[in-house]
Amino acid sequence: MLAQSYKNIEIIVVDDGSMDTTLSQIKKFPVKVLTQPHFGPALARNLGASKARGKILVFVDADMTFAKDFVTNLVKPILERKTIGTFSKEEYVANMDNPWSRCWNINKNLSKDKMHPDNYPETQDVFRAILKSEFDKVGGFDSVGYNDDWTLAHKLKTQAVNAPEAIFFHQNPDTLTEVWQQASWIGKRKYKSRFVALIRTSLPISILVGLIKSIYYKNFYFIIFKTIFDLAVFISILKSFLPGYSVVK
Repeated sequence: MLAQSYKNIEIIVVDDGSMDTTLSQIKKFPVKVLTQPHFGPALARNLGASKARGKILVFVDADMTFAKDFVTNLVKPILERKTIGTFSKEEYVANMDNPWSRCWNINKNLSKDKMHPDNYPETQDVFRAILKSEFDKVGGFDSVGYNDDWTLAHKLKTQAVNAPEAIFFHQNPDTLTEVWQQASWIGKRKYKSRFVALIRTSLPISILVGLIKSIYYKNFYFIIFKTIFDLAVFISILKSFLPGYSVVK
């Protein structure tokens, strides 16, 4: 972000209870640093937004990198008063050299280097940039877990609009531990039918799909990936049947 062509930027980093050297590393850079216990991404974004002085909020993650004109192009439709908020379809995979990262895209039926399909719509529920006045009007994000970044659009009753040429890069999970963690989180989302989801992620189906796609894509890491991914989702769904377990909306 420090290398962006758009210079009028205030950078705020929120440390959400990290247990590694993140905080000490962040303090080496000329950015505002905020800390909180591990409350999750929704409350971290809300905290950062509450301290922001600009008229437009841009939300990014720690595993993202950006083309130098990313912010310029991302906020352009907002500055032109065409929309209250934007996202970008120009999201690419930063770590395609990693076999588990490639498997992640195969599992999502995506091309090898993009985060979105070619026919992705021009609007979506997740805002990457938004007017601070609109964000504040609805109280920011709701902390509901997996789909927390959708809650802003639902409360505002409007969607983010694609900002052309706002190019950025995002890392896929690139270890089996990260695959397990992300899949466990994904498994907490709300389903139309949890029983159908359990069947789809059951071991026989997982192995069958994994084998077919491994052969088709000539990527034999995928059968291992698919088994791990689906098992994590399967366990998360099973836990949702336990008394007192909160299913993510």
